[in-house]
Amino acid sequence: MSAKYIFVTGGVVSSLGKGLAAASIGCLLESRGLKVNLMKFDPYLNVDPGTMSPFQHGEVFVTDDGAETDLDLGHYERFTHAKLSRDNNWTTGRIYEQIIAKERRGDYLGKTVQVIPHVTNEIKAAMKKVAQDVDVAIVEIGGTVGDIESLPFMEAIRQMRQELGRERTLFMHVTLVPFIAAAQELKTKPTQHSVKELLSIGIQPDILLCRTDRFLSKEIKSKIALFCNVEEEAVITAKDVASIYEVPVVFSHEGVDTLVLRYLHIEAKERDLKSWEELVHRVYNPKAEVTIGIVGKYVEYEDSYKSLKEALVHGALAHNLKLNLNWIEAEGLEAGDQASQEQLADYDGILVPGGFGKRGIEGMLIAIRYARENNVPYFGICLGMQTACIEFARNVCGLADANSSEFDPATPHRVIYKLRELRGVEELGGTMRLGAWTCKIEPGTLAHKIYGQDEISERHRHRYEFNREYEETLTAGGLRISGSTPDGTYVEIVELPDHPHFIGCQFHPEFKSKPLEPHPLFKTFVGAAYEHGLKRRAEKAAAEIEMFHRPEKVGRR
Repeated sequence: MSAKYIFVTGGVVSSLGKGLAAASIGCLLESRGLKVNLMKFDPYLNVDPGTMSPFQHGEVFVTDDGAETDLDLGHYERFTHAKLSRDNNWTTGRIYEQIIAKERRGDYLGKTVQVIPHVTNEIKAAMKKVAQDVDVAIVEIGGTVGDIESLPFMEAIRQMRQELGRERTLFMHVTLVPFIAAAQELKTKPTQHSVKELLSIGIQPDILLCRTDRFLSKEIKSKIALFCNVEEEAVITAKDVASIYEVPVVFSHEGVDTLVLRYLHIEAKERDLKSWEELVHRVYNPKAEVTIGIVGKYVEYEDSYKSLKEALVHGALAHNLKLNLNWIEAEGLEAGDQASQEQLADYDGILVPGGFGKRGIEGMLIAIRYARENNVPYFGICLGMQTACIEFARNVCGLADANSSEFDPATPHRVIYKLRELRGVEELGGTMRLGAWTCKIEPGTLAHKIYGQDEISERHRHRYEFNREYEETLTAGGLRISGSTPDGTYVEIVELPDHPHFIGCQFHPEFKSKPLEPHPLFKTFVGAAYEHGLKRRAEKAAAEIEMFHRPEKVGRR
């Protein structure tokens, strides 16, 4: 059976949640027994987001095959069982890169290469590639309708409707219905103009997902349906929710999946969202709380750590806990004063995530030392593992000038240095150790207890590694290397056996965590943090009681 397509577009403003909408539709269709795949087209000229600043683009999500992709692919994997690869994320830059390579080879046989048909044909070929062996392919077009950069993609999906017909294609448009406080009413004009923009390029939306902070009345839905030429039941309230994991449940109540199946003429089983409904119940009914401090360098823009945040949420939900996340700017800790120490004392667990460059490194080292010396559960990811090794080398093994050659090329103790195969490689794009690599875990270690396996596969994104020339010195000081590549080349996991919970990994486990399948490293870390918090609060309460009951000393006259 040939796959059918859902094309998700957005209008009025960016950041309306097209990616979450696409992922939630995929979740709903899977709950009805259908096999789905999802893809994202990004209209920027970068070949991929790998060299873009986290402040500009947010997180770079890495797939098993080593593709550096848009963060929406993280939503796709967390909400569905789709196995994503570089074929699931295309940029304008990558499309044009392929076309120019073909032109240079002479593949176009002397023809004039144009946007139509050559660029649009390349876009359609990319769509069809991910639609093999699935029932439905969900295609998200990045940006906002009307953007000049998006026009080739919009034209391509318009052509898909012409080629495949209405029974195999569906247009879903995410738009905004704002509430104007001064007028005390919802305004439909932005949605009308957005649909008008779509119509001007030949696309009539079938379903409108209206982002709003309150439910749309029947009158509002009727008005939108009339002016946008859609059925009234196809005007969906995409109301703001406190948890993104509630979106599939909200969409199911609005009957989105039923509409999709009817429009695409698909027969499917009854919806089964029991596991998601139980998940949402845990979100809103936690038994207790846990507070984690994330010491990073991009914390003022949380999308820089999107998968990390969600993986911690998954770990908390596994214990039926409410997660309180505090984002700590690493540079703010570099003073090392009393205030910094007091700030770190407020957390049940401390995590240092990945990143590039030397900014904030000294602050991270202060946080790591505090966690190590005060038995606070610590979890270091990528850069967080590397800085843990540097801190240990300096403050336990006596290598005062230990550092990474990334931060100090002249350091006498390169505990962390550039990947050996990258020596002499100066290009930044796609030159790191990327994608899934196998790790062998040592028996009897915390890592082995957490995973319960001798061998695992995790995703990487790094340019520097642990220098094994310092292995003997650090392990003699008490650090344990608990995970390495099967050939022993790379160190993947380190830990401190005499610490309640201190572990660092070179890979990014957050990329493989799902709400219904929390990653064991996050589940265990959050559990350890919760136990530490209970102990910390009990000790504090006992100290306060003792202070209250301590007899006052009375001096003699």
